[in-house]
Amino acid sequence: MIVISNPISVANEINIIHSLFEEGMILFHIRKPSFGEYEIRQFLSQINPHYRERLVLHNYYDLAEELGINRIHFSESKRKATLMLPSRLTFDYYKTKGFYLSSSVHTIEDFNSLDDTFEYAFLSPIYPSISKENYTSKTDLFEEIKKRENFRTQLIALGGIESKNVSQTLKNGFDNIALLGTIWNQNNPIENFKSCQKIAQSF
Repeated sequence: MIVISNPISVANEINIIHSLFEEGMILFHIRKPSFGEYEIRQFLSQINPHYRERLVLHNYYDLAEELGINRIHFSESKRKATLMLPSRLTFDYYKTKGFYLSSSVHTIEDFNSLDDTFEYAFLSPIYPSISKENYTSKTDLFEEIKKRENFRTQLIALGGIESKNVSQTLKNGFDNIALLGTIWNQNNPIENFKSCQKIAQSF
């Protein structure tokens, strides 16, 4: 299971992150859009270096190389902007350096267009978002994923995922789930993680 950071700082954040790793969190995405490079560096310095191979950076990719982090994430807009460049050098550079790349999509058509450059991609929002008010999909993504043609890239459900809908999500064809709001915007983040994990592990 994947967890995405809260966009802004939250109380006891580093301790929660360490507890999530101890409970079996596979990957932790660091998405802090308002943080500058110095703030990201400071944030990373507080996370036990033992977990660096399970961290995913959403920006300041140069820090990944410097700190021994081998996973980076391209937002949908950043991926599309890169594809508009004359060549694929950005993607190829990181792949030849041994990085694992991931991205985000909001339609199954965009997901189907991904090649094996990307290990996995988030499709969102599956349900009304817990962390973003009034953020819902304009289409039924469970119907949309019936059109899935890309099985090279793992399809990860994001948006409104919590214990009550994990089973339905995985039964409908997603390869895995990502948690955000149920960790950072509700009480008992560790218990919420463990509840989702227990259901996910039954698939």
